[in-house]
Amino acid sequence: MTLTSGSRLGPYEIVSPLGAGGMGEVYRAKDPRLGRDVAIKVLPASFSNDADRLRRFEQEARAAGVLNHPNVTAVYDIGDHEGAPYVVSELLEGETLRAELAGGHLSLRKAIDHAVQIAHGLAAAHDKGIVHRDLKPENVFVTNDGRVKILDFGLAKLTHAEEGSSAGHTNLPTAAAGTEPGVVLGTMGYMAPEQVRGRPADARADIFAFGAILYEMLAGRRAFHGDSAADTMSAILREDPPDLSATNQNVTPGLERILRHCLEKNPEQRFQSIRDLAFDLEALSGLSAPSTTSIALPPARPRRRLLTVAIPIAIAAVAVGAFFAGRRVERGLSTSEPRTFQQLSFVQQAIFNARFAPDGKTVVYSSARQGNTPEIVTSKPDFPGGTPSGLTGVHLLAVSSRGELAVLTKARYLGHSLFDGTLARMPLEGGAPREVLEGVREADWSPDGSQPAIIRDVGGRDRLEYPVGKVLCEAGGYLSDLRVSPKGDRIAFFEHPIKYDDRGLVAVVDLAGKKTVLSDGYWGEEGIAWSADGSEVMFSAGNAWNNFKVYAVTPDGRLRIALESAGGLTIQDIAADGRWLATRDDYFRDMPVLAPGATAERDLSWLDLSAAKALSPDGKVLLFSEESGSVGANYAVALRGTDGAPVIRLGEGSAEDLSPDGKWALGVIPTNPQQLMLYPTGPGEARRLERGGILSYDSAHFFPDGKRVLACGHEAGKAVRCYVQAVEGGVPRPLTSEGSSHGVVSPDGLSIVTRTPEGLRVYPTAGGNPTPIPGTTRDDQIVRWHSDSRSVLAYRSSEVPAVVDRIDVSNGKREPVRRITAADPTGVLNVREVLMSADGKAHAYTFRRMLSRLFLVQGAR
Repeated sequence: MTLTSGSRLGPYEIVSPLGAGGMGEVYRAKDPRLGRDVAIKVLPASFSNDADRLRRFEQEARAAGVLNHPNVTAVYDIGDHEGAPYVVSELLEGETLRAELAGGHLSLRKAIDHAVQIAHGLAAAHDKGIVHRDLKPENVFVTNDGRVKILDFGLAKLTHAEEGSSAGHTNLPTAAAGTEPGVVLGTMGYMAPEQVRGRPADARADIFAFGAILYEMLAGRRAFHGDSAADTMSAILREDPPDLSATNQNVTPGLERILRHCLEKNPEQRFQSIRDLAFDLEALSGLSAPSTTSIALPPARPRRRLLTVAIPIAIAAVAVGAFFAGRRVERGLSTSEPRTFQQLSFVQQAIFNARFAPDGKTVVYSSARQGNTPEIVTSKPDFPGGTPSGLTGVHLLAVSSRGELAVLTKARYLGHSLFDGTLARMPLEGGAPREVLEGVREADWSPDGSQPAIIRDVGGRDRLEYPVGKVLCEAGGYLSDLRVSPKGDRIAFFEHPIKYDDRGLVAVVDLAGKKTVLSDGYWGEEGIAWSADGSEVMFSAGNAWNNFKVYAVTPDGRLRIALESAGGLTIQDIAADGRWLATRDDYFRDMPVLAPGATAERDLSWLDLSAAKALSPDGKVLLFSEESGSVGANYAVALRGTDGAPVIRLGEGSAEDLSPDGKWALGVIPTNPQQLMLYPTGPGEARRLERGGILSYDSAHFFPDGKRVLACGHEAGKAVRCYVQAVEGGVPRPLTSEGSSHGVVSPDGLSIVTRTPEGLRVYPTAGGNPTPIPGTTRDDQIVRWHSDSRSVLAYRSSEVPAVVDRIDVSNGKREPVRRITAADPTGVLNVREVLMSADGKAHAYTFRRMLSRLFLVQGAR
C-alpha cells in the first residue's frame, strides 16, 4: 500500500513517507486528536495473508507496546486499514546509528554513552521477557538531543510465549538494508553463533549483537564482515575481530575485556545479564573521572535556567569550593575541620529519596530522568553512577536494618518529592515487591526493621500511624518526611498547614501520641533525619529555595545551624558513622503562554516559581502566583498581559481567580490561619473576606455573577469541603460534603464540579447530593467548564505530557482537545495549572522541573 500526503489511515493523516523495508512502509503522520506527529509502519496488504510475516509484525507491536522506557521507541496504537495492519509509534528526530557511523568511529565518550543507553533499553526488554534478536546499527536511533532509542522489535521474541513460532526458522528476509535472505532470524554480521546455527536464541544473543555494535562504534568497522554471507557466518563462528588498539588508541584494556566478554562464541561464557554489562561499562567510564576523595563542594543551585555545557573539572573544583564555603556553628568542633562532598549521581534527573543500606556503603535512591515515573537506583562504592532496578513506577521510602526496602508500587506523583501508592516490601538485593497496604504516602522502618510507621490520607485528613493502624497524629494540611528515632521511641516529621505547600514546622511525637513542636515558621521544609546517636533531629529548611540550611534541633527545642551554604542542600539520610546523604535540588517553574492570535508560546514567568492561575475570558490577561522567596515569605499575587506586558504586583498571597468583569482578583495569604483576599486589578482598596472557621484554603473561584465566591478549605477537625460566601460580606456557608475540593461553578451557575478521592463529582448549587462523573479518577484536574455547562475540561496530573480532555459530565465520555508538554522534558515532574480561554484560542500552564545531584557528605555534624 502506497499512501500519499493528505490521505488518512484510521484517525491519522499521512504527511510524508519516511522509508520502507521488508517488514513494511513507514510514514510521518499527524494525530489530530492529540495534535502530535507520529510514525506509522504499515504492513503491505499483499503480505497480510502471510501468517509468518503477519505474526512477526504483530509481535513487534506487542513487544514494544509492553515496554515503557526512555531508550525504547514508544508504541501508541495499532490498527488495520483496508486489510493492511499498521502500528503507530513516537516520531523521532535525528538519525540511525548506522548513519552516525558513516563518518567513522565515535569518540570514546560518545561510544560508551550510546552503549550504556542501549544496554538500559535492552535491560528493560529483557526484564519483560523480550529478546530483540535483530539488534544492529540500523535498529538503533540517536535523537537530536543525544537520546538513544532501540527500534524495530519485528523479530523480537517474547520468551514466555511465542505462539506460532517455527523454532526460530524462516525463509523471510529482515527489514533493513544489509539483511540477506537465509534460514535464520537476524541480520548478518550481528547474529550470535547460536543464531547462525539456527538454534534458539535468548537474551545472550542480544549481548553478542550489542558487543558487535560497540566494537563498530569504537573501531569504525564491522566486527564480522566477509565478501559473502557464508564468509561472514564463518567469521562469526570461528574468528575474533581485530584488536581495537589497531584502530582506536584510546580504548583501555578494561573496555577491551568487556567487549571480548560480549563476543564470546559460547553463550555460557558471555555476560549473562545486560544489567551487569551496563554496570561494568558505567563503572569503567567513571574510572577516568578525577578522584572524589579531595574536597569537591557542590555549587549553588540555579533557579531559572540550567547550564548543559560541562565546566572543566579543574576550574570547577576551585570555583565550587570557594562558592560553597559555609560556616559551622557546632558544639566542640573546630571550624577548620575539613568537610568533603563526594558526588554520587552524574546524570540529569530528579532525586526524591536517598538512603544508606545496612552496610553503610551502598546507597539506594528513587529518581526520574523524564516525567514523574520513579525508579529505584542502587549506587555501590566501586560504581558511584548508579544502577537502575528496572522497576518503573516504584518509589523508595526507606531501607530497614535488615536490608529490606519499603517502597510504593503504582506510585503517583503529588508534588515536591511526594508520591502516593501501595506500600510494599522488597528485598534490597532485588526481587518483586510484595504489596502490603494501599493509599500510603510515606513510611519509615522501626529500628529492628520489623514494622513500618506510615503517613496516609484518610477521609481528607493526614494520619501518622505507628504501628500501622495506631494513629499518633492527625492534620488537616499534610504531614511529611517521617523518621523513626534510633531508639524507636519517637518519630520526627514535618507538619504543613497548606496541602502540598511545604512551609511549616518540625515536630516529634512519642508512642503515646504526645506531639512536641521543635521549631516553626519555615518558608519551606524538605528532608529530615535523626543524628546517628538520636540526640538531634537534622532537617533542611529555609525562607527561600536558594537559602535552605541544614538545621539540628534537640528534642527539647535547642536549635543550631549544622550546615549553611549558598544554594543549600536537602538532607536525606545519616549513617551510623555520621556521614550524610544530601541532594542539591534545582527546582523551578516555567509559565508558557499562548496569547490570542499568537502562533507560538512564550514564557511569561516572572521569577523562578511562577504559576498560572486564571485567564480572562478573552485570553488577554493572566493572573498568576509568584512563590519565589525573593518576593517575601507569603508569595505574591500578580497580573500581566499575555502579550508580555510588565508585571503588576497586586499584593501578597497565592493567586486564585479573576472576577468575570476582570476588576477583582482572589488571593489566599498563607498565614496560619489563612486569609482570603480581594485585590482590585485597577483603582481601589484590597479587603479581606470573612473566613468563619476555615483554617486553610485549597482553591477559590468566583461564581459567574461575580457576587459570590466558591471557596474550598477545611475547618478544625474536618476534611476539606467547599463553601459559598458573598463578596459583599458574610460568613461562608458549607455547600459540599467533606472530601470535596477545588470546586468550579458552571457558566449557567447551576452546578459545581469538585475533585474527590474517587474522581470528579457534580453538585447542584441549590443543594443536594453529588453525581459522579463516570470514568474520572482522583488524578483528574479541572481546567474549567465548557461553555455549554454540560461538559468540563480536565487533565490527569499524573501524566507527563498532559492531555486536556473534554469530559461529558453525564456519561464520562472523553475527547482530547489539547496536548500540553515542555520542549525539554528532562526533570519535568508535572504539568499543572492548565488554563484555557473561553474560545480555546489562548492558553497558559505551568510545568515544574527538578534536577538533583546526590552527595556523600563527610565531616559535617
